[in-house]
This record gives sequence, structure tokens and C-alpha cells, in this order.
Amino acid sequence: MSYMALYRKWRPVSFEDVKGQDPVVQTLKNQITSDRIGHAYLFCGTRGTGKTSIAKIYARAVNCEHPIDGSPCNQCASCRAILEGSSMNVVEIDAASNNGVENIRDIREQVQYPPTEGKYRVYIIDEVHMLSIGAFNALLKTLEEPPAYVIFILATTEVHKIPITILSRCQRYDFKRISLETIADRLRELTQAEQIQAEDKALMYIAKAADGSLRDGLSLLDQCVAFHYGKLLTYENALEVLGAVDSSVFSRMFNAVADGRTRDCITELEEIVIQGRELGQFVTDFIWYLRNLLLVQSADDPEGLVDLSEENLKQLKADAVKTDGNTLMRYIRVFSDLSSQLRYASQKRVLLEVALIRLTHPAMELDLDSVLQRIHQLEEQLEDIEARGISAGQGTYGAAGSMAAFGTCGLPGQPSAGSDPAGSLQQSPSGDSGQTSAGISMGSAAETISLPKAQLEDLNLIRNEWAKIVRSIGGGARSYLRDTVVEPGGEGCLTIVFLDPMSYDMGKRPTVIGELERKVEAAYGKSIYFKTRLAGRGERLDTIYVTKEDLEEKIHMDITYED
Repeated sequence: MSYMALYRKWRPVSFEDVKGQDPVVQTLKNQITSDRIGHAYLFCGTRGTGKTSIAKIYARAVNCEHPIDGSPCNQCASCRAILEGSSMNVVEIDAASNNGVENIRDIREQVQYPPTEGKYRVYIIDEVHMLSIGAFNALLKTLEEPPAYVIFILATTEVHKIPITILSRCQRYDFKRISLETIADRLRELTQAEQIQAEDKALMYIAKAADGSLRDGLSLLDQCVAFHYGKLLTYENALEVLGAVDSSVFSRMFNAVADGRTRDCITELEEIVIQGRELGQFVTDFIWYLRNLLLVQSADDPEGLVDLSEENLKQLKADAVKTDGNTLMRYIRVFSDLSSQLRYASQKRVLLEVALIRLTHPAMELDLDSVLQRIHQLEEQLEDIEARGISAGQGTYGAAGSMAAFGTCGLPGQPSAGSDPAGSLQQSPSGDSGQTSAGISMGSAAETISLPKAQLEDLNLIRNEWAKIVRSIGGGARSYLRDTVVEPGGEGCLTIVFLDPMSYDMGKRPTVIGELERKVEAAYGKSIYFKTRLAGRGERLDTIYVTKEDLEEKIHMDITYED
């Protein structure tokens, strides 16, 4: 006898052999024991979850002469005939190749004749979503009111393609993905029965690679055993056959990405390519690794959610503290998009390298996730500066003066250095040239240029040229300020009014306001600071602001103003 694949050899022959579909199995058994058998069933779910197998078991059970608790006995003449494929009572149809109206007409003609033996004629239509619209319409009437001895079992992986008129005439059963533990337990049973030596770690990885499909798990096991026939199936052997990589590679890749080490990322990818690993599988496994990192960060007790060894879990916890949840979700989104692109790409390596560069250089992108990551990096840098101080020359800048020393804080009301050469030098009252007014110790005197405060005419000028000023700002700040207006905010101050809450949340940050103030000071030579607010619902923003002198000039008369 020729060799038979494991998934065919070990196909379930009774309801007790079915794994991972207990609700469906119990419902069908109860229907048989209570004699409440329906006329049309729809089995839907992902591939390899047992739809066709349960359909065949059910076809034997309804015709079994001696059913056992709703399951077929597999010993009577009817059960043996169906198992051998010689029974005329069970008809299997592949809708992918028999999807025309004429094929359905053949079925309508056949159902007119009762079974010669047994109680029911069962039609199992696999991949029923492949039927044409005409075929579905031809099936409608027969499906709704078939003869009492006819049962239809429709199976599909894409239930959304089934017309609602068909769905409403069937009892629908959704087959869920089989859990990792269930697949692993089944693989252990079969390896023992087949006398196959395999490491438990290897079986667990095969179960994970099966992605909820028991049939895929058996096929992968068959492939791994064939490659290392007669030898112990190790974890490394399974990785080699399936084109996967060890979890330590994911840890090294993640650390390189989190630290912004682009060269190390590309070098690690080069090693993966040299080893002949499949890049699509690498991306899928890396997404899973990032998912585990996110769960370790978010959950109080990740041990029950992350199925890893104690050693790998310890490494995972160490990696999880190196970044925040928002950054991890950005990584997952980038690699998820990449996974769909790789399916049809001819240059998979190039796309993967581009994705790694995007992750290590968020400044290259202007989407919200990248901007948030850049802001987070800047905040961490500023916190680090304030925590440990900055050495410059022979003196040391303390935490209080670290931001002023760099001149990049851009906080409202604080002038920027070096913008107006006509400004005056601010020194401490004691006249000590080695101390600034902020009390920063320096090796030599630091010059702080004080700009004159903006007057009313300066503020009006800036308001009139606001759109021009916004266009001159680069990066993400321009997108946040694009749909804004400015209004008087007090002496030497303008208020930026935002229309969009998201733009308001990003635009009010000190980094954005600081950049804007530096642009205005450099262009107009005046000290000005900005406040921000969010416009109210229905608020009009077309108010025209004029001075007292302008108003008197317009109406050509003196006006008395009362407080």
C-alpha cells in the first residue's frame, strides 16, 4: 500500500475524534439523538478546522443503523459503504469546479429519487461560495423545501460571499480556529502512534505555525519528519524546514530597531537571508514577537497570555521595558502592512529593509505615529539632560539651566538667543561676568540677547501674514497649524485658535510653539509669545480687530470710550 499523508490517515471517523469544535459536535449529536434533523446546514470557518470531516461524520450518523450517542457506529453496512465511498446516499460536490446552473439542475433532478438503502440522501457541497449567482438562484427553491429524505450540507471559508437568501435557509455553524494547545496535544498523540521521535518544543512551534488549522499542522509535521526521517525531530530541524528563525534573532532585531541602529538591523537581515530563511515567515513571526512584547507591557499577569518558556519570557520582559506601547503598536502596524505587500512582491528583501529604516528613522515620516515617537524620543533626551546635567568647557550646566544653554526650549515668554544683534546683555545684579541671571556656572560669560517686546502694529502684521508664517514652518508643525487663526492674546502675545481637537493636542506642545516663536523672532526681530486654545462648537472666527486710531480714521470723528 502506498504512503498516505498524516492528515488523510488520521481524519476523524467519529464525533469523539474531532478536536477543538465541541459546541458544533455536541449540537449535531443532540439533533441525532432527539431526531430533530434539519434539512440544510452551513459550515463556515477557516481552512483545516474540520468542516468537511464533520459533514462526512454527520452523513454517516444520520444513516447509521446503530448510532452510539449520536455518533456513527462505523460497523454497519451503511457506515462501511459511506467510508469506502461506494454509497449512493452521500454525494460530495466541489463547487469550485461545478459552479454552473447546469450542475445545480442535475442535483434538482437527483433529489426526486429516494435512497435505495438508508434513510437520507446527503449532499455535501464544498467551497459553496464559488457557485455563480445563477447557480445560487437555481438552488434556492430546492434548498428551502427539499424532500424529507434530503439533507444539504454547505461548507465554505468565505461566508460573506454567500447570498443572504441562502443563509436564511440554513442552520449556520461557525467553526473556530483550533487552539495552540489542542493542536500540540494532537501532534503528540500522532507522533506516539506513528513512533516518531520529536522534541516537545518542535511540536509546539509546528502547532503555532499551523495558525489554528489542524490539517496544516499535520502537513507541516509530515514535511518535517520526511526531511529528517528516522532521526529525532528537534526545534532547530523544524526551524530549518519551515524557513523560520530562532526567537533570539527577534530579540536582537528588536533591540536594534528600538535603539535606532539601522546598520545592525540590515546586518541581522543579511544573516537571515544568507541562512535561506523565508522572509514572509520572518515578518509573521516578528509580528507575533511584538504582540508578545505588547502583552507583557499591558497585562499584569502575562504568563497566562504568552506561551513561552521561562527563559524566553525573561528575555521578553527585559526587551519590553525598552520602549512604550504606542511605539510597539506602530511597529506592528508597519510590519502588518509589510506582510500583505510581501505576498505579491518580487523584491521582498528591499521592502523589508525599507520597513526597518522607517522604524529606525521616524523623522522620515509625517504620520501621527511617527510624530508621536519623535516627540517621545525628544522628551526622553530632555529628561536625560535635566537628570545628569551637561558639561561644557570648564563649567557645568545644571538642570535648571540645561534648556536655556541649548536655546531650544521655545517656551512662551522666553526669548531665544542670538536673534537680535541690537539687544542688550543680561547679567546678574552683582556684575559677576561668570554668572548669568539664571545662575548658570560657565567658563566664560554667556550672552543672552533680549529682544524688544512686540507692539500692537507688530502683532497686527503677524496676524495678516499668518498663512505665510505657517507655510515657512517645516515638518509636522506645519500640518498642525495649517487650519488655525490668531487673535489678540494680551501684551506681546497672540492666541492661536485651533479648529481640530487632534491638531490642538499636537500643536500646543512646547516644541511646536517654540519653533514658531523662533521663526517669528528671526523674521520680525520682536519678542512675542503664543498661547493656544480650541475653538468652541459653532464659534465664528472672522472677527476683525482694529485699533482706536484706525476706528476714528474710518468714521472721521472722535469717539469717547467708557470703562
